[in-house]
Amino acid sequence: MIDFTPFMLSFKLAFVTTVILFVVSLPLSWYLANTTSKIKPFLETITALPIVLPPSVLGFYLLWALSGNSVVGQFFEDNFGISLVFNFTGLVIASCFYSLPFMVQPLQGGFESLNKNMLEASYLAGKSRLITLLRVAMPNIKPSLLSAIIVTFAHTVGEFGVVLMIGGSIPNETKVASVAIYEMVEVMDYENAHIYSAIMLSMSFVVLLSVYLFNRSYKKRIGV
Repeated sequence: MIDFTPFMLSFKLAFVTTVILFVVSLPLSWYLANTTSKIKPFLETITALPIVLPPSVLGFYLLWALSGNSVVGQFFEDNFGISLVFNFTGLVIASCFYSLPFMVQPLQGGFESLNKNMLEASYLAGKSRLITLLRVAMPNIKPSLLSAIIVTFAHTVGEFGVVLMIGGSIPNETKVASVAIYEMVEVMDYENAHIYSAIMLSMSFVVLLSVYLFNRSYKKRIGV
């Protein structure tokens, strides 16, 4: 019988991570899309690093930074009694770092594609940057918003290296679907590994197909 607990944990992790990253990445992407500051390339490089860094490298540094031996980890343990590794909290923190570019880059691309005259008209009408972002910019980048949210969610569901290093494999706590598949292969339980992998493959296919279909429909609707 299939144990769906790892999938539910993966979906919970992906949902929490996506919500946090959306809130954090929205103003960051808006800033990157509109700034001419000299620090822009450095910020873009930092946000894109998880794409090129091996998960084991990112996981190692996060493990080092969040463990009780670090200043950050020690602070949380001493003042709040919270451990930031080998629990769900640690997975969320690690996932936010690992999936950051998958939220930031589509949003930034969407904001950069906007007609600048439309934004200037909003400012001339007395609208603040926040109101312009929420009522003018966001409604006009729906495909980018959808892509950012769905791809970030799907990418987080499929995480392996980073979550394994930060969370290990604790049932009902950190044992997500990707870790469960890895353990099945280790003990040569190929039948269940096939089932779990097929579920992940099907989900990924449906998610990506939905994004492409929506973008195609949206472009037809606006006549692009």
